[in-house]
Amino acid sequence: MAISDDNLCPNLPFSLPNSYGSVVLGGTFDRLHDGHRQFLKAAAVVARDRVVVGVCDGPMLAKKKYANLIEPIEQRMKHIEDYIKSVKPGIIVQAEPIVDPYGPSIDDENLEAIIVSCLVTARKHFLVDYLLIRRGQRGAFPS
Repeated sequence: MAISDDNLCPNLPFSLPNSYGSVVLGGTFDRLHDGHRQFLKAAAVVARDRVVVGVCDGPMLAKKKYANLIEPIEQRMKHIEDYIKSVKPGIIVQAEPIVDPYGPSIDDENLEAIIVSCLVTARKHFLVDYLLIRRGQRGAFPS
C-alpha cells in the first residue's frame, strides 16, 4: 500500500491512518521545506508506533551539488524529529545517519512499510526488491 494524494499519485492506493506499526523513509532533508514536511507527515500518518528516518550523510552526500553547504547531520535529524513529533506527538521517531541507500531498512525486521515519494517510485522499485532479497523476505512489503 502507499499513501496517496489523488492529484499527485492518481494510480496509487491509499493507506489509512495508523496502518503500519513501524515505517521507514530516507532522504537528505537539508533545510526542511514543504515537500519534506509532506513526506514526513505522510509517514507519521500511516505509522502507529514508530517512524524510522534514514538521513543521508558521508558518502551519500559526495555527489550532491553544493554538498559543502548542507546542514550538519545533527541539525537535520533534530529538525526531522521535531517536525514529526509536532504532527504526531506520541510517536517514536528514530532519525539516524545513513551512508548507503538502504540504512536500517535491511536489518530492522519490525519495519512494515517503506514510504517513498510517488515522484521517485519507479527508481525505488529496484531498491525495494534489493531490500527484500537482502532480508530474505521477498513479498514482505506490499507493492
